[in-house]
Parts: sequence; structure tokens; C-alpha cells
Amino acid sequence: MKKTLDWDHLRIFLMAMRTGSFRKAAERLGVNHGTVHRAISALETDLGARVFDRTTSGLRLTQSGESLIGPAEEMEAQANSISRKLFGLDLKPSGTIRLSLPPALSHGLLSDMLCGFTEAYPEISVHTIATNRISDLRRLEADVSLRVARTVDEDVYGRKLVKFVQAVFASPGYLKRHPDLLGSQGMGAHWIAWSEHQDWVAVSPFPKAAVRHVLPEISMQIEAAAKGLGLIKIPAFAGDVDPRIVRVPDVPVQSGYDIWILYHGDLRRVARVRAFADFAIDYFKRNSTLFTA
Repeated sequence: MKKTLDWDHLRIFLMAMRTGSFRKAAERLGVNHGTVHRAISALETDLGARVFDRTTSGLRLTQSGESLIGPAEEMEAQANSISRKLFGLDLKPSGTIRLSLPPALSHGLLSDMLCGFTEAYPEISVHTIATNRISDLRRLEADVSLRVARTVDEDVYGRKLVKFVQAVFASPGYLKRHPDLLGSQGMGAHWIAWSEHQDWVAVSPFPKAAVRHVLPEISMQIEAAAKGLGLIKIPAFAGDVDPRIVRVPDVPVQSGYDIWILYHGDLRRVARVRAFADFAIDYFKRNSTLFTA
């Protein structure tokens, strides 16, 4: 008799395949390492073959593992479709919403928006996933996504909310130590950068300022600037709410990216998703000057 494969084991197999390690798969699934290891061992026992070779650089698919990807992804698509359709039967604005958003939007903005949303919908709980990685809404990694992007190519439902501007910030003390930033083009000053790619410095307001530190999260950059470590270029709405830093005088704002609200089309009639989307759209419309001035 052929043995039916456990969908939960296949789900974990797919995550391990996509992340390349049991540890990363466990983190993404919110389980411990042992759960992932046991699931893969059970799957290999059911198949009578190994699906991964364990190497020093991570997991490597065996031939059996390669053959399993297609059928497992078909099952995943069917399971997700069933989940979305059942989720779509919910007509009452209550329950939990999983919201994915980049850390830049969680700095000050999220708490302000949630205050009004909670007052309007006290029976809806929001669980956030703060990440710069794009959540896959088709695989239900999140119910709703607030995303910073120029374009959205996925087959999802939603709309563009606003295009924000970026500004250069520093601590008041740092500006006192560097009183002639514009005249010197930043000579002797330092940037706190997002990444190791530094071509943007040459076309910035301060091309002679060197990059001192690379801090890839907005909260890190704000903390560093507040301590007087250098200049940062961040979304103006994130910097303006922190009293420890100020915009560098006489430096014009620069165009940033668009902020979108997105969700899978199967969820557009779910009461709590619709309630959150409508509230977010109204919030950004009412507070548009926070993002554009």
C-alpha cells in the first residue's frame, strides 16, 4: 500500500528548500529547529529516499528532492487557495490581521495609525511582520502588506497610497560641529549609509562627506545620527517624528518611493481586511503632508 505524504512535512520541505537551511526554515515558520528536522526525517522515511544532502554550506537537494518540488508546490497552491476562499467567507470585522511592512514604516507611523484603527475596530488584532523582504501574499505569508516600491508586478489587489520624500537629517550638536556643510560640500563630515554601494554620495548634497558606517535598518541610522555620528538620508516622515534629529538646513527634499497597500484578491471581501485597507487609505489621504512636505 502506498503511503500518503503528510502535507505539513511537504510544507516544511518547501521552506527548507527555499531558505537553504533548517535553521532559517524554522525561523520563517515560527517553529524550533527540531520540528523541522523531524519533519524532514519523517518525509524521507515515507519516501524511502533522502531529499537533502547536508553540506557545510547548507542544504543541497538530492535527485529525489528535485523531483518532489513540482508536486509539493502544486499541493501548496491548492492549500493556499482553499485557505483564502475559507478566509473570504468571514464577514465580521473581527479577528487577526497579519500585516507585513518595512521597518521604515514601523518607525512612529505604525503606532499612530494603529491608535485610530484600534479605536474604530476594537475587535481586530494586528500582528506585524517588520521586514525589508517582500512577503509573498499568494502563499499567505501575510494578509495585508504595506510596501515601499516604485512598481508592483504581482497579481495582487490594492493601490498606491502616496509617494514620500526623503530628507537629510543630523543631530543639532552635529550641525554645530559642522557649521559650513553646504559651503564645504560636506568636507570633514560623514554619512551613515544604507549599504556598501556608495555611488549616491557623489550626487548627494554633500559629495565630499565620507561614509563612516553602513547600517541597513532605519532605526539603527536614526540612533546613530541622534548620537552625533553623522548624516543620514531617510524618509522625511520617519525623521520628522524624532525630536533628537533635525533636517539639515537649506537642503531640498528628494523624491522617494511609493507606498502601496496590497492583499490577495481572494481576501478583498474579508471584513477585517477590507476594514484595515479602507482605514489605511483614509489615514494616508488625511495625513498626506507628512509624506510630501
